[in-house]
Amino acid sequence: MSFKILTLNNIAVEGLRHLPRELYEVASEIGHPDGVLVRSANMHEMDIPESVKAIARAGAGVNNIPVPEMTKRGIPVFNAPGANANAVKELVIAGLLLGARNICQAWQYVLDLEGDDGAINKLVEAGKKRYVGFELPGRTLGVIGLGAIGVEVANAAHTLGMRVIGYDPQLTVQRAWQLSSGVEQAASLDDLFARSDMITPHVPLVDGTRSLVNADRLKLMRPGGILLNFARGGIVDENAVIESLDAGHLAAYVCDFPSNQNRRHPKITALPHLGASTGEAEQNCAVMVAENLREFLENGNIRHSVNFPETIMPRTEGFRVTVANLNVPNMVGQISTLLAQADLNIVDLLNKSRGEIAYTVVDVEAPVPQATVDAIAHIDGVLNVRTI
Repeated sequence: MSFKILTLNNIAVEGLRHLPRELYEVASEIGHPDGVLVRSANMHEMDIPESVKAIARAGAGVNNIPVPEMTKRGIPVFNAPGANANAVKELVIAGLLLGARNICQAWQYVLDLEGDDGAINKLVEAGKKRYVGFELPGRTLGVIGLGAIGVEVANAAHTLGMRVIGYDPQLTVQRAWQLSSGVEQAASLDDLFARSDMITPHVPLVDGTRSLVNADRLKLMRPGGILLNFARGGIVDENAVIESLDAGHLAAYVCDFPSNQNRRHPKITALPHLGASTGEAEQNCAVMVAENLREFLENGNIRHSVNFPETIMPRTEGFRVTVANLNVPNMVGQISTLLAQADLNIVDLLNKSRGEIAYTVVDVEAPVPQATVDAIAHIDGVLNVRTI
C-alpha cells in the first residue's frame, strides 16, 4: 500500500517527515494523487482529480478550498486548529501594547525627525506628550470566540493583569477546561462591547460573522477604546471603524489585514498578515495535517475535519471499509446487509454524523469483494466507499 500526495505550496519539511518515503510519494507535480497538501493556493478554480481522497490545509482557515463541492464527493477536508494558536496569541498581545502605547505612531515620529542629536533630543521631549498611552492592568479586554486562539489570548491577557470577558455561544467543554477561571462570561455581544476597553475577535469568517464588528456595536464601546483584528478582515466593517476613529470615539485599530483605506490612517496599525508567520507555527500546522492525512489514508479515521464528523476507531486485525454518505435513515442497515450477503462477519462498526453528512467505519474478518464495494457505492445517498 502506497499513496501519492500533491503539494500546492511549500510545506514545512518537518511535516513532510511524517509521511514516510516507503509509503508516500510527495511532489508538487504528480499524477492521480490520493491526497492534497495546501496552504494558501486557491483551489476553487482547480480541476481536482477524481483520485483525490482527502485535502489537508496546513492552517486553520479553509476559504481557499471548495469545501461544499468536496463534501458532495465524500472527500474530507482537514485543517490544523490550534497549531498556530501560540503564534497568533503572541502577536495579539503585541497588538495590545502597540495600541495602548502608540508605539508605531511614536516610532514614525522619530523616523521623521531631522537635525543633530541635540535638536532631536529637544524634539523628542517636546513631542512625546502626543503619544501618552495607558497600562494594561485593570483594563477590560473583550474576547469574541473562545476557540484555541481565543482561549490562549484570554488567559495571557488575564495573566498580564487585565480584566477579561469572553463571549462564545459554542464554547466546547475542552476549551472551557483550558480557560482561566478568572475570565468572565459576557451575556451577549452587545454586553461585551459595552463593558470592554479593548476588543479582539477570534472567529472564522462566515455569513454570520461578516461585519460582526459594525457601527452600532462600536458605539457601545467605552470612549478611547482599541479594536484589534487578527482573525479575518471581513469580520470588521472597516468603514465603521474609520468613522469611529475620525470621530474620536475609537482610539486605535490594530489589524493584520492592510488595505489602501487603512494602511495610511494615523490611528491604524496594519501589519502584513503576520499572525501565523513563525517557523514554529508553520511546522506545527504541517505536522498536524500530515498526521491527520496519514491517519485517514491508512486507517480511514477522521480527525480535525471541517466537513466530516470526528470518527476514530482503533484498527483490528481484519479488513476495513469506510463509507461517506448522506445522513439518512437505514444507511448502516443497508451496508450491514450487503456485507452479510457476502458472508462477511462484522468485527467492529462505528457510525458518526455531522449535519447532513455521516461516516461509517466497518471492520470485517475477510477482504471485501469488489462486487460488494460496488453494491454499497450504489446505495442511494452513498458518496464514497473505500476499502483499506
